[in-house]
Amino acid sequence: MNSYHLDHLGFLETEAIHIMREVAAEFERPAILFSGGKDSICLLRLAEKAFRPSDIPMPLLNVDTGHHFPELNDFRDRRAAQLGGKLIVRKVEDAIAAGIAVPAPGEISRNRLQIPTLLAAIEEFRFDCAIGGARRDEEKARAKERFFSFRDAFGQWDPKNQRPEIWNVYNGRVNPGEHMRVFPLSNWTEMDVWEYIRQERLEVPTIYFSHTRPCVRRAGQWLPVTDILPPKPREEVRELVVRVRTIGDIISTGLVESPANTVDDIIAEIAAARVTERGSRADDKASEAAMEDRKKQGYF
Repeated sequence: MNSYHLDHLGFLETEAIHIMREVAAEFERPAILFSGGKDSICLLRLAEKAFRPSDIPMPLLNVDTGHHFPELNDFRDRRAAQLGGKLIVRKVEDAIAAGIAVPAPGEISRNRLQIPTLLAAIEEFRFDCAIGGARRDEEKARAKERFFSFRDAFGQWDPKNQRPEIWNVYNGRVNPGEHMRVFPLSNWTEMDVWEYIRQERLEVPTIYFSHTRPCVRRAGQWLPVTDILPPKPREEVRELVVRVRTIGDIISTGLVESPANTVDDIIAEIAAARVTERGSRADDKASEAAMEDRKKQGYF
């Protein structure tokens, strides 16, 4: 009798594909949150494996803060076109103009403003499920998530009142106005993501690899100099060889000095790293409770 043995990545892939298919079976109007970042790139590959040769049976949704790295948006648009997928982009700028998102006086970051923009998009298209690429290893709040994460009619998450997931049985029941966030990569790590990218030979945005960029040092990390984030008086601008580990708002995404210009280089670098992946995100470093507070309000 032959036994079928899955290696570590094979198990993670099979688990994620199972969850993707559960979403297609249980929900009427699901969407995949696709930013063009490494985790959502893996989500699209998993969706291909789950549903090909049929079309991927759900659109791709992205909330554009207006503070994205240009390389990321270029990749997002090109990859969606390659897959023949329907890409829906909703912009924070438009949400501000419509009064959906209201910036606080002096607020520069767009991270908080993604919340009402996303919730408005979910309401506009009546999505009952949004598939995201969050992983439990990223930080403490995401470690509390289940695969199927219920959101009430206000888009809010209650970490103390989650549905049990026993024997891989998922409760996808939602009432009108409610929706589910589903995270097929929950059990993956940063290393797993990059090893899967290597295994599947997936293209990723160039910003993940080493490149020369003008930077300034703030709050113990290197931030990119841009029109949105100009240097302050007396701040030294340095040309450094850097890359990103995790991509977010351009004004809060820290850059790491790195010579890594291949996926193998990145995997070796992660293996030796002593700083967490999101340790380079200024918005997360500000408070340990920051992410959980945002998630309770409806963040990804």
